[in-house]
Amino acid sequence: MARRTMSHRILTCDKSEIVTFPGDPASINISDTIFDFLNYESLKSIRLDFCDENENDDDDDEEKDESENVEDNQFWETQHQLLQSVLYRTTSLESQIRSITKEAIKEGNGIICSCRRTPDDGCKTCLMKEVCSRLQIAGFNSAICKSKWKNSPDIPSGEHTFIDVIDSSNPKKGELRVIIELNFRAEFEMARGCDEYNRLVKNLSEVFIGKIERLLSLIKILCAAAKKCMKDKKMYIGPWRKQKYMQAKWLKTRERVEAAKLTGQVF
Repeated sequence: MARRTMSHRILTCDKSEIVTFPGDPASINISDTIFDFLNYESLKSIRLDFCDENENDDDDDEEKDESENVEDNQFWETQHQLLQSVLYRTTSLESQIRSITKEAIKEGNGIICSCRRTPDDGCKTCLMKEVCSRLQIAGFNSAICKSKWKNSPDIPSGEHTFIDVIDSSNPKKGELRVIIELNFRAEFEMARGCDEYNRLVKNLSEVFIGKIERLLSLIKILCAAAKKCMKDKKMYIGPWRKQKYMQAKWLKTRERVEAAKLTGQVF
């Protein structure tokens, strides 16, 4: 009957166990073997966890980008809706003034005035005189206004010229002020505006005719859009683009002169 080789277990002082075989100088340290196995499994687990975390981070970044895109789209969609709702509203008074103004501009184009320049060449002053005069002939209290404001911590100093009509025909409503801006769209155009902002501005007509409340609503919408545009592009927005500055153009009126009292030939 063959003898079976028996192994011997030796317990060391550090409580590790060594298995020895007779005639075999090599010995197996069970604790080291188990530790190495566990260490490998631990490293494998850590690596898998790390990969999972990276995948989760990528997913989070994608979700964040998608969320930001949704918010951006919602913002611009809202601005377009607000703008259209303001532009489409009108009153009979505004419609009358608009009709006279458009007729004056149409007839004035191409006519040489005393300054030897045509309205197409940028003779805004003469064109304003003609529009103001036509409105006065039609019975409206129209005048050319010049706004001027001083430098402040919020906005720089400046001045602006436009036309207004003051209507007091309805005592119940009180005095109504209608603003006529012949170069309205250009006041909000930006050379570095984003596509969404430029599309918003294109909805504006070249000439604005409306009550002061309507004008203030448009300024608020467009200035918020300009701020968003510059923020997304990580660009500085000049103080002349801010809401307070734009409001000052039509609110800080210092002079109001009737067309008949203006010096120089109208056309």
